[in-house]
Amino acid sequence: MFDTIFSGGTVYDGDGGAPQVQDIGVRDGKMAAIGDLANTAARQRINVAGLAVVPGFIDLHTHSDFTLVVDGRAQSQVHQGVTTEVVGQCGISCAPLKQRGGHNEMAAGHLPDAARGRQWQSFGDYLDLLAEEPLGVNVAAFVGHGTVHRAVLGDALHAGEPEDIAQMKRLVEQALVAAAAGLSTGLEYWPGILSSPEHLVPLCEAAAVRGRLYSTHVRNRDRHYDLGFGEAISAARQSGARLQISHMQTKYGAPAYAGEHTLELIEAARHHGVDIAFDVIPHDWNNTSVMAILPKWVREGGTRAALERLQDPAVRQKVKDNPAPMLLIVRDRHWREVVLLNARANRDLVGMDFAEIGRMRGVDPYDALMDMLIEEGDDAPRLMWATHSFSEDQVELFMKESECAVISDTAALAPDGALKDQLFSLSGYGWAARFLQHYVRDRQVLPLAEGIRRITSLPSDRLGLQDRGRLRVGNWADITVFDAAQIEPRFSVRQPRAYPGGIAHVMVNGALAMHEGQRTDNNAGRVLRDFKT
Repeated sequence: MFDTIFSGGTVYDGDGGAPQVQDIGVRDGKMAAIGDLANTAARQRINVAGLAVVPGFIDLHTHSDFTLVVDGRAQSQVHQGVTTEVVGQCGISCAPLKQRGGHNEMAAGHLPDAARGRQWQSFGDYLDLLAEEPLGVNVAAFVGHGTVHRAVLGDALHAGEPEDIAQMKRLVEQALVAAAAGLSTGLEYWPGILSSPEHLVPLCEAAAVRGRLYSTHVRNRDRHYDLGFGEAISAARQSGARLQISHMQTKYGAPAYAGEHTLELIEAARHHGVDIAFDVIPHDWNNTSVMAILPKWVREGGTRAALERLQDPAVRQKVKDNPAPMLLIVRDRHWREVVLLNARANRDLVGMDFAEIGRMRGVDPYDALMDMLIEEGDDAPRLMWATHSFSEDQVELFMKESECAVISDTAALAPDGALKDQLFSLSGYGWAARFLQHYVRDRQVLPLAEGIRRITSLPSDRLGLQDRGRLRVGNWADITVFDAAQIEPRFSVRQPRAYPGGIAHVMVNGALAMHEGQRTDNNAGRVLRDFKT
C-alpha cells in the first residue's frame, strides 16, 4: 500500500536523460517504487498523464533567511515548484550575532517587522528556530561573511586585524559545525567591500576542510570583471574550497567579450585543479538594495550615520560624482532602466522608474533616491530597486555551460499575511517558470531534460544532498508536476505578485503542498543539515 501514486506521467529523473512514462509510488515521505504500478493499491492515486513529473526544484541562491522566520509557507516558491531553498547568500545571513536578540543592522535591515521580536544568537540557534516553523520548503543555510564581519567589527571602516580575522574564522567554523551548508561573501556590499583576499582566504579554508561550498557575489562584474572573477578563483585556489560563483552574468559596463573571457579564466583554473561552478538568474534585470550605490565612506557607522551624511549637499554631490558606483547604469543616469522594487514610506511609488519618480518630485532622480533613503529611516536597507543591467546574450552564453545552475536570487514571499507588502526581485513569483518557458521551451537554449537538471540534480550535487534532486527509489519525495506546454510566468514590472501558470502538483517530503494547481495547508519542509561531497 502506497500513500500516493503519481500515475502515467512523463518522468524526468533529474540527470538529464530521456524521459519515460512511468508511475511513482510514495510511502512514508520517500519514493518507494518507480515503474508500472497500475495494479498496486494506494490511498491516493493522481493521474498525471501528459504532464512532466520531475524532482522538486532546488533554488541554490536565495535570501529567504529573514522572510521564512515570519512566514514559512514560502508561497511564492511553492507555487512554482520549488521544494528546497538555499539561503544565506551574498554574505548576508541571519546569524551569528554579537548578542542574543541583538540583530545587527544587516539582519534588521532585511527582517520584516513581525520577526524582530524573535531571539537567536548563534547559527545553530537560528537553524533550531527555523526548524520550529511550519516550512513550505526544505531549507539549507550558508553563513554570510558580512554578518560574521559585523558580529566582530560592527560598522567600523576597516576589514580587521589578524586577531579579528581569527575570531571571524572561529565563528564560521562554529556555523559549519552547526550545519551551515557553506560560506558566502558579498564583495560589492557593505561590509564585504572592505575586505581583501587575505581577509577571506582563512574563512574559505574553514569551508574547504569540511568540503563545503564557498559561494561568492564577486566584487565587480562590469569594467573590472576580470579582477572580480579572478579574486574569487584565487581565494578558491589558495584555500582549496569548492567555488560557486553567484549570478555570474556580467553587468552593464562590461566589454562585449567579458563572458567569453570569464569562461576562459574558469577553464584555465579547472585545468589546474580548482573546483568551480556557477549560476545565473533567468532574466536580464538585476535587483539589489538602493543603499548599495553609496560609497563605503558614507556607510561607516551604520544606517543612521549614512542618512545623516546624505542631508549634506556636499556629500550628495560626491555621491553623484562617484566614478565607480556598484551600478554603472546609475552612474550613466539611465533612469528609465531603474525601477523601484520595495519601499515602506514610499509604497505608492513601487513599480515606477526613477525618471518618473524624479519628474513627480521635481528633482534630479539621484536626489530623489537619496531623499527616499532618508524618508525610509531605519528601513532604508529595505529600499530595493531593479536595474536593466544584464544582457540576454550573456545569460544564454553562461546557461549553455554544463556546470551552470539556474537560481532566483529572491526571497520566499506571499501576497497575503505579514509579507504581503514585501518584494525582493521582479521574478520572485515566477523565476522557475520563466526559465522553463523562455529559455527552454521558446528559445531552446537547453533541452527540457537538461533544463530540469540545472534546477534539480546539479544544485543537489553541489550542496552534497545525496537523497534529493533526483527521482530515485529511496530518495525523499520532493516532486513537481507541470505542463511543459503551458508553464509560463505571469509577473510584470507593474504586477510582480502573480503566480505562474502550468504547475499542477508539488510534493515536499511526501506531502502535497500543491494539488491540482491549488496550494494545500501542508507545510512539510525541513531544515537540512546533512551535506556529503
